[in-house]
Amino acid sequence: MSDHYEALGVSRNASTDEIKKAFRKLARELHPDMNPDPAAAERFKSVTHAYDVLSNPESRSQYDMGGSGAGGFDAGFGFGDIFDTFFGGGGQKGPRSRAERGQDALLRIDLTLREAVFGLSKNVDIDTAVICGTCQGSCCQPGTNLETCDVCRGAGQIQRQVRSLLGNVVTNTPCTSCRGYGQTIPSPCIDCRGQGRVRAKRTLELNIPAGVEDGLRLQLAGQGETGFAGGPNGDIYIDIAVKVDEIFGRNGDDLTCVLEVPVHDAALGAQVQIDTFDGPISVEISPGVQTGDVVTIKGKGSHKLRATGRGDLKVAIQVNTPAKLDTKQKELLRQLAKLRKGEHPQLQKQTAGFFGKRR
Repeated sequence: MSDHYEALGVSRNASTDEIKKAFRKLARELHPDMNPDPAAAERFKSVTHAYDVLSNPESRSQYDMGGSGAGGFDAGFGFGDIFDTFFGGGGQKGPRSRAERGQDALLRIDLTLREAVFGLSKNVDIDTAVICGTCQGSCCQPGTNLETCDVCRGAGQIQRQVRSLLGNVVTNTPCTSCRGYGQTIPSPCIDCRGQGRVRAKRTLELNIPAGVEDGLRLQLAGQGETGFAGGPNGDIYIDIAVKVDEIFGRNGDDLTCVLEVPVHDAALGAQVQIDTFDGPISVEISPGVQTGDVVTIKGKGSHKLRATGRGDLKVAIQVNTPAKLDTKQKELLRQLAKLRKGEHPQLQKQTAGFFGKRR
């Protein structure tokens, strides 16, 4: 380890003032903010430690008797702290802007499934902050202007001299008169009270794209609250909530529904019309269709979000066995049973997932 006196470039009988003067000179040369050389940074550590030991009479005496001395700066006092303490600096430079970005807003929009599938445009009234119509965001009463702060003279900061181990140090603190803006408002706008914005209702035009789903969040950039002093607007986020439809469901881009088919149509086949979001559509029931069979109608599902094309409409068949029959109907079914003699209920091997679909 280098000798502390050699590190500071002073003799062993140097006075406290000579040690302080030597350290101040070396600190200006070696501080990392002034000298980016890694070797200078290492030497700066040695110099600060040497000064810490030799500037304290007790630790200097211990060092002169052969001890190592104690290092105060190494115990949590960084280069930036030392430099700022001795030479000023740090913090914001110049006045800060009075204009601030407005806050974001969150809206919830309830849609029917049909609206989610096809999209829609609608107007929504919102209570928000808008730019003041009287001062147009200047914060000043019409006919008046901002004035340069007579305390900080527009700097937004005040310089103060603080005595330290290395002499008088100049530090910068925000001006309390103008709150760091560098300007004051001699005559604040009466309507907005010097904020540059007021609360008001405005109509927001929403364009919900086709294919949105429940739980989706949309962002409208720059549609939120106006900021202080005419600052930029925040954003609006829209949470989409899609109501449950009584007839149709949704699976991704596909729409789903269940079609009850009478047993005779299931046996003989039929052509039926169903009402969909696209209007009446013809569905062909093949002879012998079974419960659980699915008829796919291409291109009649949901529009794809931010893409071209549509999903499909999936029509699940449910064969409806009549529960009440008159005498003639029963007789006809008995005749049918005789014609199809040999067919009786019987157990079948379970298909994987058969009961799982019904849980």
